[in-house]
Amino acid sequence: MKPISWETKLGVVLVISSVIIYLVKYLILGDALNTYMFVFNALGFLPINVLFVTLVINKLLSIRAQRDRLEKINMVIGMFFSEIGTQLLTYFSDYDSGISKIKGNLLVGDNWSDEKFNSVKEILNSHHYKTDAGKIDFAMMHAWLQSKRDFILRLLENPALLEHGSFTELLRAVSHLIDELSRRKEFTNLPESDIRHLTGDVNRVYSNLVIQWLGYMQYLKKNYPYLFSFAMRVNPFDENASPVVGGEIQTQTGYGN
Repeated sequence: MKPISWETKLGVVLVISSVIIYLVKYLILGDALNTYMFVFNALGFLPINVLFVTLVINKLLSIRAQRDRLEKINMVIGMFFSEIGTQLLTYFSDYDSGISKIKGNLLVGDNWSDEKFNSVKEILNSHHYKTDAGKIDFAMMHAWLQSKRDFILRLLENPALLEHGSFTELLRAVSHLIDELSRRKEFTNLPESDIRHLTGDVNRVYSNLVIQWLGYMQYLKKNYPYLFSFAMRVNPFDENASPVVGGEIQTQTGYGN
């Protein structure tokens, strides 16, 4: 025999409690008509009560659940940039001949508003990300990315990221680049066409990285000032970036302590 669920038990207890309350009311007041009217008045309000619980409270719970999911997603994104993303941005941007066109827009400041972030995001979306294929050390990149392969796979398996399509696309691009590099036995005698192909894979990762990094910086500024302070101090696009808190940075951010 299937055990009775706690929901069924709770429902039975609540119904019995209501019957007892009405019975006590009738025994004390001795007015059956008044009791019947009270019951029907309560039943008349029941649909409105169900509407309130279903629509309003359910909406509030959905908003809370969505906020919790967003928090978990950004925790994963933060892990990604700490483990691999920031290093990749530093490496790729060093070989981007057009970085000077957007570099000023990537030096995020403590006084940036949401409007500023959004305007910079439009600029970055229109930028043509092009790394110098002749300068990239694919062998070194392969060895380093291969050491991060399991980390990337674990992130791809995270169900929370299904709701963040753009970041999932970034992870797929990184995973694809790792697969491409892993399939080549050596990188010294690659034909020019293959180098261009690999460079295209690099540029795909690079362009996605920049946009995701800016969005993550905006999230940190709004929610975690102390993490935002550190992210500014290790900005991969700032040649003078340093995690050491100096007087100038402390004055700008106010989060030096």
